[in-house]
Amino acid sequence: MPIPLRTDDDAVRLRLAARESKDAGQTRRLLALAAIYDGASRTEAAAVGGVTLQIVRDWVLKLNVGGPEALIDYKGPGPQPILTNAHRAVLAQAIEDGPIPAIHGVVRWRVVDLVQWLSDDFQVAVSKQTLSRELRQMGYRRLSARPRHHAQAAGAIEAFKKISPRVWTRSGARRAPAPAA
Repeated sequence: MPIPLRTDDDAVRLRLAARESKDAGQTRRLLALAAIYDGASRTEAAAVGGVTLQIVRDWVLKLNVGGPEALIDYKGPGPQPILTNAHRAVLAQAIEDGPIPAIHGVVRWRVVDLVQWLSDDFQVAVSKQTLSRELRQMGYRRLSARPRHHAQAAGAIEAFKKISPRVWTRSGARRAPAPAA
């Protein structure tokens, strides 16, 4: 025995709701259910909606519980982000301040160090790839400084780059002009 449709709706109201709807899926569902109100069988309604009898049954249950608005497909919220805005703010501040070697055990931040820091301080398990993507979205880029020896003198590079006088010069002898033929 099929589940009866609610009695406060009829085919005219469902078609009017279908006409005003901006959702194509809801319109298709409403028209299929309006056919049932007009006396069509559930099989014919399934043909109108392009679905199976089980799906028509599900539509009837949704309509009975929530009315025409219940037949709209809503997109799910999706997975929650691992890092909250508070985490991002603290992470940005830590990057701007830089690590403290005595506390953090590193002299510069790497992604793996930040992953470990987030895990230790906030109990947030995030992968290197995810954190790298988050950092790029926050406006940070992976930069590698040119290595410099710790004992390098301040003017050593400039002194090394000074232009030395040329060791060879062109000889003063002139070439004889080529004979004219």
